[in-house]
Amino acid sequence: MPKHELNTVPGRQDGGDRSLPVLDPCLPALARAGVRDPRDLGPTHFIGIGGAGMSVLAEMLHQEGVQVSGSDRAEGDKTRRLRQLGIPVAIGQDASNVAGARTVVWSSAIKPDNPEILAAREAGARLVHRSDILALLMASRISVTVAGAHGKTTTSALLAHLLTKGGQGDLADPSYAIGGSLQSGQGPMDGGHVGSGRVLVAEADESDGSFGKYTPDIAIITNVEPDHLDHYGTADAFHQAFVEHARHARRFLVVCGDDQGALEVLRRLHGDCQAKIIVYASDPQLNMDSLPGVLGLVRIESESESSGSGREHCRLALPAQVFQAAGLDAGKPLELQVDLAIPGIHNARNAAAAIIAAILLGMDPDAAAASAADFRGASRRFEIRGIQHGVTVVDDYAHHPTEIAALLTAARRRYPGRTIRVLFQPHLYSRTAIFADRFADALSLADDVTVTDIFPARELASDFPGVDAGTIPAAARKASNHESQDSGKRSTGAVFRACPDMHQAALDLAGRAEPGDVILTVGAGDVTAMGPVILDKLAERDEQ
Repeated sequence: MPKHELNTVPGRQDGGDRSLPVLDPCLPALARAGVRDPRDLGPTHFIGIGGAGMSVLAEMLHQEGVQVSGSDRAEGDKTRRLRQLGIPVAIGQDASNVAGARTVVWSSAIKPDNPEILAAREAGARLVHRSDILALLMASRISVTVAGAHGKTTTSALLAHLLTKGGQGDLADPSYAIGGSLQSGQGPMDGGHVGSGRVLVAEADESDGSFGKYTPDIAIITNVEPDHLDHYGTADAFHQAFVEHARHARRFLVVCGDDQGALEVLRRLHGDCQAKIIVYASDPQLNMDSLPGVLGLVRIESESESSGSGREHCRLALPAQVFQAAGLDAGKPLELQVDLAIPGIHNARNAAAAIIAAILLGMDPDAAAASAADFRGASRRFEIRGIQHGVTVVDDYAHHPTEIAALLTAARRRYPGRTIRVLFQPHLYSRTAIFADRFADALSLADDVTVTDIFPARELASDFPGVDAGTIPAAARKASNHESQDSGKRSTGAVFRACPDMHQAALDLAGRAEPGDVILTVGAGDVTAMGPVILDKLAERDEQ
C-alpha cells in the first residue's frame, strides 16, 4: 500500500510518532491528496463509527458505493443499523480492524494512541478527520452549514425539520449531520440521517477549527462569542476563524445582527465575500449603514412568550431582496407569523435563521413558517424530563455563560414566580477558569445553584490546579461581597453550593425542592443522567 503524506503536530506530549494530523482549515487532507470523488477514497474505515456525526458520514459514503467498515467501543442503535445496511462494524478497537483500509477516518474524540490510529499510520493509510469527509460530501449536494458558539444544534435541527415536514422535490427528505438527537412525539430521534433529497444540513463545529474546510451553498452564523480559547488562544483568532468560514460560503451568508461578535465578522469581511449577505435581528436600532455588502435585513418583530406556556411568538419582516435573491416571485416585502413550541428570544432568532435558509433554498415561505410550529427542539435543549412531587425537572445542554443566561431567562418567563433550582456541571477546566465570574453572574438568575465536579472531556485536572467544583461558587461569593460593600447592604441572589459528588448533589437538590419548584440539570457532560435520579427521589417523597 502506498504511503500518504501526513502533516502532524510536532512536540505534542504524546510524542511525534503518536500525533494526529493537523486540522489545517486552509488545506483539507483530501484536497492535498487530490481526492475529488468519494470513490477515490478506496476502502474506508471509521474509528468510532457509532457516533451521530460519524455514522451518517459512513452511511453516505456507503450510498456512494464506497467500501466502508468501522469500529466502536460499544454496541448501539447506530452500529446495528449500519450492519443492517451491510457495513461491517467491530465492537472494540483493535489494530486488526483497519487491515486493508486505504482511508481511516477519525474525530476529535479519538486519542492519538488509539490502536487503530497507530496501525493505520504503520500501514501507510490515509488518515483524515471526519470534517474532511463532510467537506467532500458537501460538494455533491446542496449544502447548508450552521456555525456559532451557541444555537447551532437547535438551528440546524429546525432547518432539517422544516425541510422534512414541508419540503418539496429536491428539498424533501434532507440528509443532516447534527451534533445531538432531536425531540419528537415518539421520543428522541438521532441527529444523523441520510435522506433521498439533495440537501445536506450540517452543524459546523468551530471548537477545533475544522469548519474552515467547508464550502457550503448557505452558511448560517448564529453568533460569534469567543470560546474554545484553549484551541484558538485569543478572541481575535476566534473571530478570524469565522471570517474565513464566512468567505467560503458560495451563495448566501445568513448572520445574526443581534450578536456583536457576528457583526464584527461582517465588518472584518468588508464586503469581501462571494455570497450574498442577509442579516436577521430583533434590535430595532440596528444600523445597516455600518455593515458593508449586506443585501437585506430580516427583522424579528413583536416577540413575546405566552406566560407559563413555553410557546414563543414573533413576526418576521422579510424584504423583497431576500425573495429576489432566492429566485422567488415576490415583488414586495412579506411578513410571516411564527409560533414556536420552544421558549425564549434566542429560539426566535434560531427560527428566523432556519426559515430564511429554507426560503433561500426555494421553500414556500408560508410552509416554512407553518412547519416550525410543531418543532419540539433538539434533545437536551429545555427538555422536560418529568414532574414528581409537584416539581418539574428540565434538562439542558447549556455550558457557556451566555447559554445559561438565556436558559434561565426562558425558565423565568415560562415558570413565573416559581423557585428555580440548578444542578450545574461545568464542562472543561479551561472554560471554568476563564469564565468563572461570568458563570457566577449567569447562574445568579436562579434561586438555588449547586455546582458539581467538572466534566473534563479532553483535559486533565492536573493541568489546572485549583480549578474544581468550588471555583464558580467562590466567584459568586466574591461578587456578592463586592456588591455588599459598594451598596452598603446585603446582596440578594442565588444561594451557591459546591458538591463534587454529582449523585449526592442531585439527591440533596431533590430533598430541598418543594411542590411548584423547577429543577434544571445543566451542562454538556453526563449531568443529564441526574434527571432520573432526581425524579426517583421526588417520587419517594410522594410515597412517604
